[in-house]
Amino acid sequence: DGYSHLSAYERKRLKNITENAKFFAALKLHEVSARLNEIATKRQSHVTKRRKPKKVEDETARRRSMRLLRVEPVDIPLVETPARPEAEEYPQVPVGPLPMVPEDQAENSKWTEVLLSTWMRISELKADDADRGTPDIKRYQESLSSMVLSEENIRKVVKARVCSLAIHPSESTILVAAGDKWGHIGLWNVSCRSEEGAHIFIPHSFQVNCMHFSPCNPAHLLSLSNDTLRCGDVTRAVFDEICRSEESFSSFDFLEENASTAIVGHWDGNVAVVDRRTPGMSSELCADIGFRRTRTVHVHPVNKQYFLAAGSVDVCVFDVRYLKAKGNEPLSSLTGHTKSVASAYFSPVTGSRVVTTCADDKLRSVVLMCCSVLRVYDTTSLSSSTVTLLSTIRAIWDPKQEHCFLVGSMAQPRQIQVFQDTGKLLHSFCNVDCLSSVCSINVVHPSQNILVGGNSSGRLHVF
Repeated sequence: DGYSHLSAYERKRLKNITENAKFFAALKLHEVSARLNEIATKRQSHVTKRRKPKKVEDETARRRSMRLLRVEPVDIPLVETPARPEAEEYPQVPVGPLPMVPEDQAENSKWTEVLLSTWMRISELKADDADRGTPDIKRYQESLSSMVLSEENIRKVVKARVCSLAIHPSESTILVAAGDKWGHIGLWNVSCRSEEGAHIFIPHSFQVNCMHFSPCNPAHLLSLSNDTLRCGDVTRAVFDEICRSEESFSSFDFLEENASTAIVGHWDGNVAVVDRRTPGMSSELCADIGFRRTRTVHVHPVNKQYFLAAGSVDVCVFDVRYLKAKGNEPLSSLTGHTKSVASAYFSPVTGSRVVTTCADDKLRSVVLMCCSVLRVYDTTSLSSSTVTLLSTIRAIWDPKQEHCFLVGSMAQPRQIQVFQDTGKLLHSFCNVDCLSSVCSINVVHPSQNILVGGNSSGRLHVF
């Protein structure tokens, strides 16, 4: 066979190789391979390309927070939703005196003049001091029941969230001032019942944290923003600058009935004493009282040397006569707060009670208070190191009633509630048709049955 020289094993191996070669040749694998290549090429040419994603504008809009978008709830007309002003629209307010010219002066100068003239006129009239005693609870409840809210007594007075309110003490005309988070002050003559009864002024660059009509001269409206304390003097039609500081102001209160001096709280925890009679824009004294924050200060209604400071978890009574730059010790401490305290106020007649608002997750509120709880303290003895906790609620005092306070509520329907200092609910101001928002800022007339509530859209409600 030509392979006789090979061994038996090699001949067997060669035979197997030859037979295997014939077998694979019979399978025609080269043709199968070519066919598979042809099929694979054809499939690749017919492959459908991946669908492109839709453009952003074609997609269904994602859900966004209405609060972050500054859109009001659906039950409130969106027409009046405040738009955040651009920097060029509301430039920084200059230092020094500012003319009392409203934002819309060019269009409504006549009506502005009427408003300011009314303010001046009612400030010259002295209120009747007869029968200024605190009414008994029954008569007080009857007076609360007689107060109602109507559509003509609701108005958007400022463009943004109401941060402070003040009401003129006049007994003949209802004049309300509202300060918002953009530094605007809106003046509204509620009694005139006219569209031209309200105007907006811009005396501040930052939110108006606190406002008071002067107790001795209501022709003066003092307003406190983060950087400055101003006095709006309607007799001269000017917003004077009383004090300016790089430290951020939070609140103020008058130390004397003549309103010449004031105690001013700072957000960083300090307090300052300001005297309007001295030249310059600086305070007389800046005192470190050991607070991380001071949100509110309030002077005792009888003993003017005492003032109450609230902030962080601290609520303390200090004597202004002994304030110094550092190392100040409180006269009394109101203990029991475990979270941030939003406010604290003496009762209006004797100052024997203190009401505080604290973020203790017991009662809820809105804007700056969040989740809040109220405590009422007995402060008859201010010399003790601590004072006794009486009850758990929250609110601002009615200046006509020593033992009653008011507070906006998250309850439905929306309402402003009046409590006795024992915790008893005396009355709820509500109107399903007219009041659909939370009135977080409230003010009560010092002698008349008038309540004003402000909400987060700049709207005021007058009961």
